[in-house]
Amino acid sequence: MPIWTNPFTRNDRAEFLGVVIPLSQATRFNQLNIDHAPPSDEKDAGIAIPKDDNNKLDRIGSEENGAASNPECSHQTIEAIRAEVESEIAASGHDSSYDLFPAACNMPFAPDDTIFARFVVLIFDLLLCALKKTGKATTINLAIQDIGMGRYQWQLFILCGFGWFADNLWLQGIALTLNQVSQEFGISSTHVRFTTAALFIGLCIGASFWGIASDIVGRRLAFNMTLLICGIFGICIGASPTWIGVCGMAASLGLGVGGNLPVDGALFLEFLPTASNYLLTLLSIWWPMGQLVGSLIAWGFLPNYSCDTTLKACSAVAAGEPCCRREDNMGWRYLCITMGALTIFMWACRFFLFHLYESPKFLLSRGRQEEAVRTVHAIAFKNKAHTWLTVDILNEIGGHPDEVGKPSLSVVDIIKRALSKFSGERIGPLFASKKLGLTTALLWFCWATIGMGFPLFNAFLPQYLAHAGSSGGSTSPSITYRNYAITSIVGVPGSILGCYTVNLKYIGRKGTMAISTLITGVILFCFTISSDPNAQLTCSSLEAFFQNIMYGVLYAYTPEVFPAPNRGTGAGISSFFNRLCGVMAPIVAIYGTSSNPNAPVYASGGLMLAAFVAMVLLPIETRGKQCL
Repeated sequence: MPIWTNPFTRNDRAEFLGVVIPLSQATRFNQLNIDHAPPSDEKDAGIAIPKDDNNKLDRIGSEENGAASNPECSHQTIEAIRAEVESEIAASGHDSSYDLFPAACNMPFAPDDTIFARFVVLIFDLLLCALKKTGKATTINLAIQDIGMGRYQWQLFILCGFGWFADNLWLQGIALTLNQVSQEFGISSTHVRFTTAALFIGLCIGASFWGIASDIVGRRLAFNMTLLICGIFGICIGASPTWIGVCGMAASLGLGVGGNLPVDGALFLEFLPTASNYLLTLLSIWWPMGQLVGSLIAWGFLPNYSCDTTLKACSAVAAGEPCCRREDNMGWRYLCITMGALTIFMWACRFFLFHLYESPKFLLSRGRQEEAVRTVHAIAFKNKAHTWLTVDILNEIGGHPDEVGKPSLSVVDIIKRALSKFSGERIGPLFASKKLGLTTALLWFCWATIGMGFPLFNAFLPQYLAHAGSSGGSTSPSITYRNYAITSIVGVPGSILGCYTVNLKYIGRKGTMAISTLITGVILFCFTISSDPNAQLTCSSLEAFFQNIMYGVLYAYTPEVFPAPNRGTGAGISSFFNRLCGVMAPIVAIYGTSSNPNAPVYASGGLMLAAFVAMVLLPIETRGKQCL
């Protein structure tokens, strides 16, 4: 069997013979019971539980395909599936033009300055997108749930994780180059931060462009292009002859890396059985791994292939005097070239070692119904499972295309719907009650303050480690990048611990989120107290650990608390505030250091403490609740 695949091959239905079985012979699985019912006043928060015992939330696939245990097996008929589809549509509680088409999710507003924030809007839009009135998208969902978790989804988990990995790899990688770029090109340590601003602008445009493009041309093309663009321009950064060239290449790199989360997460979630949706959260573990690998590469190159810190740029000294020459300062270039090569390797794994099927929900939205069914057959074949889904069953439940019309979105429709989340009609329901209005305002405030506070410290941490805490000199490059690597390692377990504490009694989502945010803010102030490298290492490591907990819980809490019909709106505006403040962070870091070099760190700590106060005031705890 070849280890690589032809990425341009189109699969024929005949290749999947044997995966389709009659519905009368198919063993399906009833949905899980709800363990916790929320109080009646939780309805204002958008947390709704169907009263009918037959309307369960999670569906189980077979144990051999990675789903939950204790299924209640039952043989199904088309009438039973139709009733289940209608029940799920009714339970979702939304029936508007937003929901007429299944796959064109509102991805373009995914944030770009922080990885978790972009991850948030991805989850919201995808959980909300997909319920065409005819029920065909829901029928596709049920078929995928019955196939269960298998080989195809696990391979996709790894390849989509590359997107998370590359995102933080480059966000931190650019930060790691700032000191050497500043020295070689004679740019001040503050103005060189415009390099990060250029990257953020590219991230902003990339997230918007690829989010819309994936709804127009499909997930498959976007999935295969983002890492390639990122890798090519990443290598070009290492060859840039001027600082302006570095900024231009960083912005171009952002065009690619900015689309990773909107596209990769959308694709992954659309292939997941409902019972395995937790894997979308688990994808976040790839994010700190990207920072860790970037810091280890930097630790190997930068201390050994950089100019002496006492040398000035050659453009700033007379001819013949010692200066920081390009050939003596290749470490940051080697770092960018290595990260670019690693990114292209990840793209090659996607493109040549894995055959990606187009999202069936996207295919439905474009009127390509037979291809959508064939994709479900391909998943079953890859997972060595069976499926009951056929074109005839899909038509019988959702109506024949000749009768109901083909559900095809035009480019204009997709763009209009992407912008509709900011309309007054969408925003109004978020303030329909006092409790929900307060929750909405406080969450938006949290996303805005954290959106600026996070990059004010983390996007320039290598500079702080090298300069901000030192008195009378700079920390050696070897110590600086060693400390940064240790910080990256310590931060990895944070998101794992957060997944555990959110379900603890008396702590829950709010407690975990608020406590970790408070500790993060306090540690940021402690970072500025001492100039000792070991003290700064301790503070930066603890900050990374608790910060990962904070972000992990925040992106889990937000979709649970917004009402389903307006979840995309609430999340989109949260992301907008986060992105806007994140793009402003480098500007604040550049011009806020004139009086005190620690001013950006103070501002970051203050913003985190402000977010903590808002989290404490949140009126709703979602632990043990189910949201629709």
